[in-house]
Amino acid sequence: MTIARLGPFFAALLMGLVFAPQVQARTVELTQAQVTATAGGATTTQVVQLPYHWDLYNKGHRGEAVFELSFNLADVPVEPWGLYLSRLGNAYEIWLNGTMLQRQGDLVHYNGADYSQVPRYVAIPPGVLRASNQFRVHIRADVGRRGGLAKLVLGPQDEAQSAYVQGYLWRGTGSVVVAVFSLLVGLIALSLWVTQVDVTHSGRARRDPLYLFAALAELCWAFGVGYALIEDPPLPWPWWGVLPIVASSAWMCNMLLFCVEVADWGQTVAAQWLRRWLGLFMVGSVSLAYWALAGGQPLALTISYALSGVTALTFSGVFIWHAARRAPMGHRMVAAAIFLNALVGLRDLYVYRIHPSFGEITWIRYSSLLFGLSLGYIVLQRFRTASAQVRDLMATLAARFAQKEAELGASYNKLEKLAREQERTSERTRILRDMHDGVGSHISSAIRQLQSDREVSRRAGRVEVLRTLRDALDQLKLSIDAMNLPPGDITALLANLRYRLGPRLAASGIELQWDVDLLPLLAHLDANAMRQLQFMLFEALSNVLQHAQAKTLRIEAHAELPVETGGAQVVRVRVADDGVGFDVPSASRKGQASMYERATAIGAQLQISSQPGRTVVEIRFG
Repeated sequence: MTIARLGPFFAALLMGLVFAPQVQARTVELTQAQVTATAGGATTTQVVQLPYHWDLYNKGHRGEAVFELSFNLADVPVEPWGLYLSRLGNAYEIWLNGTMLQRQGDLVHYNGADYSQVPRYVAIPPGVLRASNQFRVHIRADVGRRGGLAKLVLGPQDEAQSAYVQGYLWRGTGSVVVAVFSLLVGLIALSLWVTQVDVTHSGRARRDPLYLFAALAELCWAFGVGYALIEDPPLPWPWWGVLPIVASSAWMCNMLLFCVEVADWGQTVAAQWLRRWLGLFMVGSVSLAYWALAGGQPLALTISYALSGVTALTFSGVFIWHAARRAPMGHRMVAAAIFLNALVGLRDLYVYRIHPSFGEITWIRYSSLLFGLSLGYIVLQRFRTASAQVRDLMATLAARFAQKEAELGASYNKLEKLAREQERTSERTRILRDMHDGVGSHISSAIRQLQSDREVSRRAGRVEVLRTLRDALDQLKLSIDAMNLPPGDITALLANLRYRLGPRLAASGIELQWDVDLLPLLAHLDANAMRQLQFMLFEALSNVLQHAQAKTLRIEAHAELPVETGGAQVVRVRVADDGVGFDVPSASRKGQASMYERATAIGAQLQISSQPGRTVVEIRFG
């Protein structure tokens, strides 16, 4: 049965309770029987009024009984009839006028399958009934398993079957629905206990015991109710009989602990004593159940149920009293469920133990559903509270995020403004340094040449002053060009040098040999590194123009993959001339020192070699 059918089912239960179908006029109820019972080695025969409760007539003994019921019919029916029995067994045979109608279970071996848990319907074929009739019902009864025989309801098939459907609705279908509902609630509560972890208490993971106690209670109840539907027990007797009694006790204990958590009494001294008492009660309930079923002492079960009732009623009184004093709605709902279950439990205790009535069913199996509904309400309330807290937290986080975003935006704008200022300052500093090191140096040299004595002036002449000023002008142009050089593009840098210095080389009578490949971009050479490289190359070319007296100048640039780099690409740039050369170690170190410093700054390797007819300046990038 699906959850969607629970509503109609409960509606059917209510309608059945209020408008129970009345037995029609043609229905016959057989309540008087002659029984021959064998128990404890003795056989007795007597006339009894049904229902016949074996445990009351033969306390502490198992055995068998044969019931004979005679009745007459004024008119022999020709249509099919049926027989309805609210309870019989534990195993049974039903005969009518010498014809076996139905048999369930083993009549010889005790404590086996139990067929007394649900009502039975027996079809009576046409032609079996006569004017004078006799039923013969043979049962096997075990100790403590509510064996016996209820009154026989005999009548036309539709009328008898209607009574059977009504009885099975309460004890069969109703048990399935309750068991499934309790199982689902228990599994949901167990999943909540496993997944809902609170880490706010001392930084340790803590699960809510409310969900655990609710889960254990509902799972125990699902087994206790579903037990009635298992006719062939998987465990030997009496342990199979002990299990539902223990499950009922465990349900009661866990429900009380669940209520303790609902009322938030978990840390009180009274709650600690209650836990100790419930643990002792659980041990006692197992012992009493075994004693009752294995030793044939039904009084032990009465004691167990009485202890359970006193404990539940005492706790219920305290819980309900506190609930009436402005307790939360969840507390009040559970208190209402406890109150109703206490009333129903007293009724069941009276019917089952104080004044046993064979064939009755426990009402508490249905009233217990209120606990599941209360748990659902508590979960929904907690979910709503948690959702509200999450919404408040999200709103707070959103406000803080917006505030931090605004602060970060302001900080970013301030940093961006400072960065632009630093960039402009750095660019001014670079330009001033380039002007000072390049153009300024050359202009200073020209001024010194013009201010020298006549002899030095004659030796320097106008040519030297002109050359110095041209170097200054070239340096100025290259400094301006360096602002637009693409980072890492050495090919563009060399092309720019060729464009600026090519005319001077030609005017000086120096042949330019160009052997430059299209070089890959070097990502690690930024704008500053490109300027440093430009200064190094300009220094090498200026030396050729001023001092080398060369006829040929060769510029080479290639990308290589040498073995020593392990496959990494290397770019080599060479400036070679065929001039007079110079002694590298003894030459003026000012220009060379500047070139080596710039090479180190950009991570390049600089090598200078010179001899008459061959001077090479090589710059290598790894």
